[in-house]
Amino acid sequence: MSEPTATTRPIKIIAGADDFGTPLKDALVSHLRSLNIDVEDLGTSSYYSAGAEVGRRVSQSLSSTATDTRGLVSCGTGAGVSIFANKFPGVFATTCLTPSDAVNARSINNSNVLAVSGKSTSPESAIEILETWLNTPFKSPCPANNNEPWPEPIQSFLDNSLVEMPLIGKEIEIENQNQNPNPNNACAVCCLIENRELNPVDLIPGASMKIVRESPTSAFVEFKAGSVEPAHHHTFGHDLVVIRGKKSVWNLTKEERYDLTVGDYLFTPAGDVHRVKYYEDTQFFIKWDGKWDMFFDEDLDAAHKAIDKELSGNK
Repeated sequence: MSEPTATTRPIKIIAGADDFGTPLKDALVSHLRSLNIDVEDLGTSSYYSAGAEVGRRVSQSLSSTATDTRGLVSCGTGAGVSIFANKFPGVFATTCLTPSDAVNARSINNSNVLAVSGKSTSPESAIEILETWLNTPFKSPCPANNNEPWPEPIQSFLDNSLVEMPLIGKEIEIENQNQNPNPNNACAVCCLIENRELNPVDLIPGASMKIVRESPTSAFVEFKAGSVEPAHHHTFGHDLVVIRGKKSVWNLTKEERYDLTVGDYLFTPAGDVHRVKYYEDTQFFIKWDGKWDMFFDEDLDAAHKAIDKELSGNK
């Protein structure tokens, strides 16, 4: 295989991984930093959250012309994280197991998120894949065309693809919006909360809740961005699914932290003491195994101080 053509390196890489992909991600982040490439390492989260958060951040960066921001994601196979990253507009995440894959992904697909396999790729091979992916320009000769210049029809297709690919599916989206102008109706769970009036929770500033069933209890809950739940516990365990927003839950009993965003699920056992921080306006569905109750293990000021210390220590 011929050497890829050098190009301007990306100014910033957003990196994330699940437990299976973290060792490989850490090795690649270290290598990127040795090349003086700016890296924001989001750490370790559930495998769908890792891909989704990197995809979201890369998608948001596309509106800025000041930086060339790309993503790096890793899980056991490299497939799951790429699927979730690709849920966001303008993201072209590709799983690459060989340098040839990386050349093809950049040349043909203008890949802006690289997904790698923590289970089947060694750090040495992954570094070669990463450097190839970084150094290969869009539309350059690649193994898919025997490293020859692209013929005119393919070149024309590639030239137009950056404009045409983001439009794929738009006609369906527009048709759905015309038939159902309320975007909440696209989600069955969101339909349940639409038009429900949530009542403020006096115990916690920024919280509101609507109980829809009691003992066992089901409820819809909302928190304003910046809200904090002080350390507390419940008589009964509870399940929750995030509908909108982003939050972190510190299970102090188990000494574990869970970073949750849209679609994430978490079960907290009865009696486990946990503290919560909301980064955005957040909405979730929650179900207790019994009647709702709440017992505080610290006050609000102590919770804010503990969370500020935790988050500042992770920067």
